[in-house]
Order: sequence, then structure tokens, then C-alpha cells
Amino acid sequence: MAIGKKHKEAAALSSSSSPLLPADRKALLLLLLLLIVLLARPAASSDGVRYDYRAYTECKSHPEPALYNGGILRWANKVTDFRTEDDGNYSPAFVLYNMSAATVYSFSCWVKIDRPTTAHVKAKILTLANAASQCLGTALVRNDCWSFLKGGFTLNSASETSVLYFQTASPNASTISIRSASLQPFSPEQWNQHREDRIQLNRKRFVNVHVADSNGSRVVGAKVAVHQITRDFPFGSAISRTILGNKLYQEWFNKRFNAAVFENELKWYATEPYPGKEDYTVADQLLQFVQANDAVARGHNIFWEDPKYTPAWVKNLTGSQLRAAVSGRIESLLSRYKGDFVHWDVSNEMLHFDFYENRLGGNATVDFFDTAKRADPLATLFLNDFNVVEVCDDLSSSADSYVSRLRQLADGGVTFEGIGLEGHFGKPNIPYVRAVLDKLGTLRLPIWLTEIDISSSFDPKTQAAYLEEVLREGFAHPSVDGIMLWTAMDTNASCYQMCLTNQNFTNLPAGDVVDKLLGEWQTKETLGTTNDRGSFNFSAFLGEYKLSVTYLNLTAEGTFSLAHSDDTKHINIRLSPSR
Repeated sequence: MAIGKKHKEAAALSSSSSPLLPADRKALLLLLLLLIVLLARPAASSDGVRYDYRAYTECKSHPEPALYNGGILRWANKVTDFRTEDDGNYSPAFVLYNMSAATVYSFSCWVKIDRPTTAHVKAKILTLANAASQCLGTALVRNDCWSFLKGGFTLNSASETSVLYFQTASPNASTISIRSASLQPFSPEQWNQHREDRIQLNRKRFVNVHVADSNGSRVVGAKVAVHQITRDFPFGSAISRTILGNKLYQEWFNKRFNAAVFENELKWYATEPYPGKEDYTVADQLLQFVQANDAVARGHNIFWEDPKYTPAWVKNLTGSQLRAAVSGRIESLLSRYKGDFVHWDVSNEMLHFDFYENRLGGNATVDFFDTAKRADPLATLFLNDFNVVEVCDDLSSSADSYVSRLRQLADGGVTFEGIGLEGHFGKPNIPYVRAVLDKLGTLRLPIWLTEIDISSSFDPKTQAAYLEEVLREGFAHPSVDGIMLWTAMDTNASCYQMCLTNQNFTNLPAGDVVDKLLGEWQTKETLGTTNDRGSFNFSAFLGEYKLSVTYLNLTAEGTFSLAHSDDTKHINIRLSPSR
């Protein structure tokens, strides 16, 4: 069946001559579809449906069972021969009715192709009312085993009739086979509740403070006060030289963030614009500022594979001269800052560019990692790239492309330690973001959202709304270990795409969102009294705390830390008379 223009698409699914709905079956199918919709609605809104974080990166000889027992695809009409006039091969497809714009849809399936050996397969959703399609997931698929594709979507508007189909851009691809397909709807309330549940499970911990007197007897009615001193989860922003000497900017930054990354000041073109003329003055000053305020700093970056940002003098080097230059870059940078940076982005954006490997060979990145690890064994070494979570259509940086690159380098001897996801978003597809994090999370490596911002093409309020969704999703996901915003302010009070504040350091809407979330994600103060068992129980975010207990003339003070654990933290306090 070929589908081209909008009127053709509508006709193909509504006319009595359509292969999807033959005339002799149309009435019966309409009745069955109405019954299915009525039966499906309670399940879709049931509080018992929990989001399934399972994902797979290995290709398997047999597909796993469908998540959610297939969700609403259990009743969907399947089309075995679906085509459009776009490039690529399309088959099979599912016809879906009465899709809601208020619903979050999570999709997954197992995919296999007949040929070639490997090809990217996209899953897309086409709404026939406006002929609009969007990518909802992608997988790097093989012909000898089954690959897992996971994604999701929300619709801009309700759709009476939609088609979920599969596309491969490979001109030699033949049959796409699908197994264990699942499409599970979640209400916004369900989706948000899943986030809150994960925050409680991964970012907080239950605490039991038991108070006794000097004889060991439980104390009932003692007053307990708990104050958070530091936050465990790293949440920060990019900074640049404009923060130096700017007291208002520094105070604004320090009030909010416990992590920082330098926007450009550590990049090779900034520290060595001419061969042998190194200048770390600004980077040193920024590091001093960060360390003086007990924040952690990410090292960004050692090498940037994009030739556009490679020092001009380096572009003219080849062979042994280039090898000597890159070796000198690593040794100089990491020996100077050994132990100062928690991470280093060793190869930046290498999924999209290959300046160094193109000139030095396929083992160049392996050598970079080996040299960097010897120079600073304490730093966690990252790859870092864009469009991994931002969009579905960039096949260079799909989750599977990232995993494939990691495995290639691991085969060369690299021990990988961290995954950097930049996160320069247009309109974010939040269920897709969660699915990508699910898939990358199977590698059991630290994942950081390293450069989060929202496109300046949106008005400030829309920017702020999209930012809130991205930050909530990142903070709640169990595989994310830190978040950095790409919001360094330049000399003219502008930012790369999104600012949090104006030149007077009055918050913009995005800054208000950050402050609101920081307020939610810390336990500023918890007050209570011990119960009849001498205990006070509460839940608190991970971090360092100050504790004080008073009862009559008896007092006790101390500190404690909350690290991630499934167990309740038990703290025993003995009261002694005040002096």
C-alpha cells in the first residue's frame, strides 16, 4: 500500500476500498474497535501500571517478551505492507485510533532485518489528520539476531487515526521483522508519580533517629532538628571568565550550584592558541573560584573532534608532529590539574566528527584515553556528544551508535568510565529521553547530562517549561549521576542559548525553574519530636546533615551523612546535661 500526500493518507485508512479496511469487514471492525477502546481505557489509567525501566543493548537470538504484555498494541490492527513517498523502506505498521495529546506513550519492540548485515531502523508515528510524522525510537539492527528498540512520544494534538510504522534508510534493506511490540499509555499524573517514586528510591533515604538518656532509656518527646549542609547530587552550570571579579555573579552562582564546568577556557584553542605558547591564567582563576566554594569541576575538554574548533596551527600538522602535539596537550593539561577535575571529556563529539582519528588512525582515541589515565588516574574519563537524548533522527548519535562506539574502543583496550550527554534541546520528547537513558543505563557507567539548555527559538516561558521537564526527568532517572546547565553568561549578559538571569542577576523564568527544583530537591530543615519508642523517622535527600536534639536540660549535637542505600539509616543519640 502506498501513501503519499495528505489526502492519499486519509483515503488509505478511511475509504471503503482501502486494503486496511475492506468493505465487507469495515462495519464489524468498527464495532470491535469501539469495544476495544472502551475496554482499554481503564487499563490505561490504572494506578497499577508502573513504568518498566528494562532495556537491552545486546543482540539476542530470541526476543524477550513484550513489556506491559504489549499494551494497547494487543488490539491494534497490523499492516504487513506499508509505504509512504518518503525515502526508505516501510514495513510493517500498526493502525491506532483515538490517540490522546494528554497521554505519554512508551514504545518498545524487538527488530530484525533480512539484509544488509546492519542498518538503523526507526520507529515513527504518523497522524493522518495533518500528515505529520515524528520519530519515536531507533535501533541499530542486525540480520542474525534481534535488537531492542525503545522510545516513546507525546502528540501535539489528539489524533483519530494514526499509524506506527518502521523505516530503514538503507537502500539494500529488505524485510523488517518485528516481535514483542508494545505501546503503553501513561497519564501525566502517572508519569510524574513514577518520577517521584524514583526520586524517593534513588535520591533520598529513610532515617530513624533514636534518642536515649545517659542510662540508655528511651526519651519520649525530645525535639529533633535536622539541617542539610551539603547536597550529594551534583547540579551545576557552565561558567566563563565573566564570573571573575563579578561579586554579584559569584554570589548568585554559589547560592545555587555545587558543580561547575568551564565553557571554553580549557579548550585547546584557548590554552595554546599558538604552538608552545600555553596560557592557563584564566583557567587557573576559574578553578580557584570553584574550589574556594567547595564545588566539583568537570574538565571540558581535552580534544574536540570537530575541525572547526581545532587550533589553526594543529590543523597543519601531520604524522609524528601531530602525535607529539596531542601527547604534549594531554601531558601538559592533566599534569597541571592532576586531581583537580572530577571528570575529563577526553574526546568531544567523536560520534559526529573524526579529525584526530582521520589523521592519526583508528587507535588515536585509545591512545588518548591511555595517556590521560596515566596522567591523572583519579579523574573519570568521559566521551561527550550531542543529539543522543535531544533528537531521534540523528543516527550518528543514537543510543545504539553510542554503545557501538564504546564497544569498539573497549575492544581496543579502553576502560570506559563515563557517558556524557550534552542535551541541547529544542522541544524535548520526554518519553524518548527516558528510553535512551534506560538503554544507556544498561552499561552500568556514570551518565551525566553535561550541557543542558533549551533553544533560544522559544520564548522565555516556554524555555522554562521545557527545561523543567528535562531536569525532572534527568534528576529522577536512576542512571543519571549529575546535571550541568550550559548557561554561562557572556560579557554582554547573553548566553549560548538560554540564560537563567539578567545582567542585574534577577532570575529569568528558567532561573525561577532552577530555584524551584533546587528547593524541592533538598531537605532544608526537618523538625519533629520522638514518639513513644523514643524515635523520630523521616525521609531526606542524600548529603551531609547537622543534627541537634533537646529535651528539658539535655542536649546533643552531631553530623551525619546519607549515602545511597536501600536500608534505613539508624542514628542513636545519647543525651547529656547542658553545660
